[in-house]
Amino acid sequence: MWPALQGRLLLARDPGTSKVFGRSYCRAAKRDTIFALSSGQGKCGVAVIRTSGPASSVALVRLTRAEAPPPRVATLRRICDPRSAETLDRGLVLWFPGCLPLLRLAEPGEFTKRAFQNGKLDLTAAEGLGDLIHAETESQRRQALRQMEGDLGRLYRRWSDTLTKALAHLEAYIDFSEDDNIEEGILAEVEEAVEALEKEMREHLQDGRRGERLRDGVHVVIAGPTNAGKSSLLNHLCQKPAAIVSPIAGTTRDVVEAALNIGGFPVVLSDTAGLRDTSDVVEMEGVNRARQRVEVADLVLAVLDAAEVAQKPNQLVPALLDILPPDDPKGTRLYLLVLNKMDLLGDKERADLLPNLANSDLAPACFLSCKTEEGIATFLSVLGKQLANMCGDPLTGSPSPTQARHQLSLAKCLEALGRFGHYRAVDLALAAEELRQARRLLGRLTGQVGSEEILELIFKDFCIGK
Repeated sequence: MWPALQGRLLLARDPGTSKVFGRSYCRAAKRDTIFALSSGQGKCGVAVIRTSGPASSVALVRLTRAEAPPPRVATLRRICDPRSAETLDRGLVLWFPGCLPLLRLAEPGEFTKRAFQNGKLDLTAAEGLGDLIHAETESQRRQALRQMEGDLGRLYRRWSDTLTKALAHLEAYIDFSEDDNIEEGILAEVEEAVEALEKEMREHLQDGRRGERLRDGVHVVIAGPTNAGKSSLLNHLCQKPAAIVSPIAGTTRDVVEAALNIGGFPVVLSDTAGLRDTSDVVEMEGVNRARQRVEVADLVLAVLDAAEVAQKPNQLVPALLDILPPDDPKGTRLYLLVLNKMDLLGDKERADLLPNLANSDLAPACFLSCKTEEGIATFLSVLGKQLANMCGDPLTGSPSPTQARHQLSLAKCLEALGRFGHYRAVDLALAAEELRQARRLLGRLTGQVGSEEILELIFKDFCIGK
């Protein structure tokens, strides 16, 4: 039951009563005592066992066969089997007393949830901690750390404070304007504050989904006709044979997906079936799936055979239009034109092709050969710059919304502010209610207002011991 505990650090905490954001929580003595291997699973030289709850002191005494050490002082102790008293290892013990039931294994994210309940962090900071745990690229780490340190939460609380002040002034105007106890222009100040807030929130939401892209990965789709070298490009980017490469047209039938780190940015790369008319039922389904991926892609790598383009330059634009979605109502479709198989072109063909592309209205093309690796480095540089433009620098400017729930709550908040603008000239009582609704929606983002269901959804993705 108790393996060797080489280099273990045992942390025990016994929290007391907490009150946060105007909500009272039950005394810690009424809650379970939880424990977990906080430093993760697997063999390691140093690890952390963490407990929290009213029985932490009992567990500490039984595991060390000694009195609890002085509070908040790291003390070297023997770690013993609580039943046989056999010494298992030696380790540092830290005791944080607060205010006696059995211990139980902590649920995923339960330590962080208790930190939220004890007022140590708000929901956006808790989400930032979860993102930091799962970060796989440098840009993800930077964004998660900034959110965990409270930048996004402070922004939303400032907006909430603005609404609270506006609501207080509006309700005072409603209740006391007839008594001449309200300063002149107070209603105009409320309207100006709400209009300024509405403008700032719209700008916050119109950031091109930078925060979500950094958190979840930029969806990049490789698309093009059969035998253009799409799977070869995927394998080069993955640096392994992730997809089957064959001279037989239509080899790729389904979507092949890989998660990559390109230039420090997270990318979800999808290789798709070659686009062509076919009577094969299976290949037809693959083509349909390819077009569906292109529809939802953040960036499309439109791959064409450079030799075919050189022979029929007037077919370049139709070929590209066949790859891209026929209708892009948002006008946000981004693509990179990739001309593969440059090794098949002679000097004259290259000389004729480059001016034709330069004089077109198409985006700059990347010339490469997956066979000889010519142009691969340049292509990666161009792709990295495109990703940087799409994701931005997570450490500069205003923090971005990183979760779908942020987008949803803020969109509903803007709707409420829009209704406020409508009602302010009709019924101030209804206008005040819309401000209250907008304030509640902002409160749900940070945890000032919320429900247990929201908490469960947020903390369930954490690791055990966090």
